[in-house]
Amino acid sequence: MDPRDTLMYQEAHESAAVVARQFAANEAVVSALARELRAQPPRFIVTCARGSSDHAAAYAKYVFETQLGIATASASPSVTSVYAAEQQWQGALFIAISQSGKSPDLLRNAQAAKIAGARVVALVNVEDSPLAALADTVIPLHAGSERSVAATKSYIAALAAVLHLCARWRGDVELGAALQALPDALRSGWDADWSALSEGLVHAHNLFVVGRGYGLGIALEAALKFKETCGLHAEAFSAAEVKHGPMALVGPDFPVLCFAQDDDTLAGTLAVADEFRGRGAQVFVAAPGRHGSGMLPVPSGLPALCTPLLIIQSFYRAASALSLRRGFNPDVPPHLNKVTETV
Repeated sequence: MDPRDTLMYQEAHESAAVVARQFAANEAVVSALARELRAQPPRFIVTCARGSSDHAAAYAKYVFETQLGIATASASPSVTSVYAAEQQWQGALFIAISQSGKSPDLLRNAQAAKIAGARVVALVNVEDSPLAALADTVIPLHAGSERSVAATKSYIAALAAVLHLCARWRGDVELGAALQALPDALRSGWDADWSALSEGLVHAHNLFVVGRGYGLGIALEAALKFKETCGLHAEAFSAAEVKHGPMALVGPDFPVLCFAQDDDTLAGTLAVADEFRGRGAQVFVAAPGRHGSGMLPVPSGLPALCTPLLIIQSFYRAASALSLRRGFNPDVPPHLNKVTETV
């Protein structure tokens, strides 16, 4: 199969159009929600999600805490769905993120959040889903049908929805302008050559994916996709946490993929990459404007908040190609279904 014939490739390729469509369609609902949140700020923010959507929630945590200064925590769905423990969420903003909006444990948590007095916002791709029906406000992802088991455009759409809400909530003119430029940046970034990654990991058995701050969520997402589509054991770590034990595993030819954005985390992440190289590791680095051996191209010129969307889009294209090179079909991972209904 040609890599361009996979659904994963084709759906990831739609990301720029999805983001542009989402921003236009959601402007009214996002702006209205932002006005209400400015008038009555939440005490804190709770996110709830599973899988790739939870990796979007990890990104949201850094965005909301750095840009809005509001503590943001990830809810453990089983605390409410399995243990039925009441939560003290009065005055909180509860953000549920889901592609399908069907997972029973997510629905139970959203219902519990409403009962506890939280405002429930759903970032969901299926607008007539049970989760959307439960929510006080629905921010549709507008990703369209996604047939590959591996989520791609819906994940990028979730990150874009987080950015959109943050920009309007904060009244950030600069970030608002960046949102206008983001679809074109995604289009131009699609052609970035990441073949070194898809060729260099054909025979790999284990892998670290490293990110920090805004990039930690996409590191988690990339590690999942390596396992899901490529049969490659990968673990994600913060560039700070990887030195607290996991680094002991890294030696000659051990593969490491680092994601970096141009902010205060950049120097530290690049330093970790250099330390891995010093141990003889096979290191790949994706960072805006960086070139040279082992560097994967990433468009520059947008705020660091936007960089994770550009990086993960290029990663999806490379992962689709790597999956085929390793003898897998990225659209039909073994033992997995498109919708996972946990309780």
